Amino acid sequence: MSAAAAPLPRPPPAPPLLPATPFHDDSLHSLLASLSSASAARLLPFPLLAFSRLRHRLPASSHFLLRPIASLLHLHRSHLRLGAQLHGLSLSLGLSRHPDLVPRLLSVYSSQPSLLPYASCLAAESTYPLAYNILISACLRHGLPRQALTAYQEMAKHAVLPDAFTYPSVFRACAEAGDLALGRAVHLHGAGGGMDGHLFFQNALVSMYAKCGDLVAARTVFDGMTHKDAVSWNSMISGYVAAGQCGQAVDLFQRMRADEAEVDSVTWNTIAGVYIKTRDHRAAVELIREMVNGGAEVDFVTIVIGLNACSRVGWLRLGKEIHGLAIRMCCDGVESVGNALITMYARCKHMDSACKLFKMLGCQGVVTWNTMIASFALSDDAEEASKLFREMVCRGVQPNYVTVVTYIALCARVANLQHGQELHTHIVKHGFKGYRLLWNSLIDMYSKSGRLLLAQNVFDTMDDRDMISYTSMIAGYGMQGKGAVALQIFYQMIDSGIKPDHISMVTVLTACSHSGLVTEGEELFDKMTSSYGIKPQMEHYSCMVDLYARSGLIEKAEGMLNDSSFPTTSTMWAALVGACHERGNIKIGERAARRLLEMRTENAGHYVLIANMYAAAGCWDELATVRKLMRDLGVTKAPGLAWADLGNGFTPFLVGDRSNPLAPEIYEILDELSEQMRNISNCSDLDIIEVLIDQNQ
Repeated sequence: MSAAAAPLPRPPPAPPLLPATPFHDDSLHSLLASLSSASAARLLPFPLLAFSRLRHRLPASSHFLLRPIASLLHLHRSHLRLGAQLHGLSLSLGLSRHPDLVPRLLSVYSSQPSLLPYASCLAAESTYPLAYNILISACLRHGLPRQALTAYQEMAKHAVLPDAFTYPSVFRACAEAGDLALGRAVHLHGAGGGMDGHLFFQNALVSMYAKCGDLVAARTVFDGMTHKDAVSWNSMISGYVAAGQCGQAVDLFQRMRADEAEVDSVTWNTIAGVYIKTRDHRAAVELIREMVNGGAEVDFVTIVIGLNACSRVGWLRLGKEIHGLAIRMCCDGVESVGNALITMYARCKHMDSACKLFKMLGCQGVVTWNTMIASFALSDDAEEASKLFREMVCRGVQPNYVTVVTYIALCARVANLQHGQELHTHIVKHGFKGYRLLWNSLIDMYSKSGRLLLAQNVFDTMDDRDMISYTSMIAGYGMQGKGAVALQIFYQMIDSGIKPDHISMVTVLTACSHSGLVTEGEELFDKMTSSYGIKPQMEHYSCMVDLYARSGLIEKAEGMLNDSSFPTTSTMWAALVGACHERGNIKIGERAARRLLEMRTENAGHYVLIANMYAAAGCWDELATVRKLMRDLGVTKAPGLAWADLGNGFTPFLVGDRSNPLAPEIYEILDELSEQMRNISNCSDLDIIEVLIDQNQ
């Protein structure tokens, strides 16, 4: 190979005052020694130039070039052009099949997925398992488990015997490809080759069986191991956790500690995660405390798990302690730890601390932005979430699917139509067409905001509707009292092959209730069991009670409450009391009120409802009794409030409240609305229609 062909340029001549380099030494032995190992060649300023000089000093067919070629291939294994040139040189020298060169050449050709066929051809020329081990590992590194299994099968076809390093990679390929049958065959082949007692073989085998879902086989191999290390225990425990068998995982962990086996941070973190998964947050924190007190290795994963437990339960003080531990461990700057800290402070209602942490984080990735937006969503602060979303876009951070879902769900929850429509535009502009949950969220937002036409437009543009899409539309029409349309969409869902669940049945029964569709509601309630295979739950009985109560069928409502196989709720009895109050049926109303008072409900509205019923019927003694009971229980009704949007977010205000800083602006808008309503009340229906026609023209 000439110096001109090398990818590195020839260095400029060294100034006279610089010390001599190896190139000034004309000794053949010195050049050969410098290039005979990769570690020595790495110390050379220009190893390729040294190799070029060495080539000119040695005979063309010299085998002295074997080790220098191997060293350069190892040193420059990511440079394809140089690797191909060295491969060509080794072919001309007859060294290409030498055991020292084949692994180096395979490393070059397996560095890119597109070159794996060439690597496969090289491995096929070798009779050593190392070549196939490199090829199989490369396929796994590139996420190609099927090609890795093909390489193993080629290995068997060429009668190359696997070694102890082959089987772990093959078992991993079987697990990633989900090929349990081939995994069992490889197990038998390895056991026949005397690998059954090898620790690496058995650990990989346990992991493969566990990841493929055959926990019985995994446990059989595990129990048969004469020696177990931390990997053995972790593989079996992780298998139980992945399969949802958390109890088995905890039991095995307890046995592991009883056997005084080595418990590393992976094991501790896995079990702590199990406690989080099973909502035993106290046990998770106790386990972490035991780790710290016992001197076990605590890493950033442990910190994240502990913060997760604190955020779910609201343990602010303990969360601050873990925050301090993270600072002492110098891992508070890790993105996942920072995100967990922000979430913990937000869930513990300390948004100031969450905002400070967010600003302190140096490089804010999209996950961190999503965490902060989700934190504002927890407190229903749509305005701050909107500002943060805009800042995110202005800083060049592209919002992803999670960002948009979090933000649009918040807009739907607080009925912030303005921000929701802006987000709808962003979704259309940036092509989130394939994300069905986004479009379902848009339907939900428009439905809750009363914009059924916009919700219907979004629904009609979807070509992959699911049950949530239909249920959101049914709920929207139901809230607006359009039960007939809601029923039409429900049966359209049935015709499309989607079977309703208990949530969709609650939604459609509620729609019937709000529209007074008694016959249709009764028919649907009967079909739940006979046609849809859904056993009515308490929520469904509550819908039927509400349906009868709203329609004035008070006797039927009381009968359903008395015959219900589920414990009745205060809401169900309150609905009956309200119906009796409206219909003047004090007899049934007294019975319903008695049952409601027995429940000692904390909802002040229920007591007010009973009091109003007694007052309307002139039952003053009963009214006094209810009011005394409210005083004894300390129940007070919160004053009703309304929300006003003055262009800078929603502001709550009470009737006659002049203490609100925005009271002048609020009452100015109220006066304008009152004036408009007075003008409308002075017009006939014909005048209003003529005005609307003129505006449309």
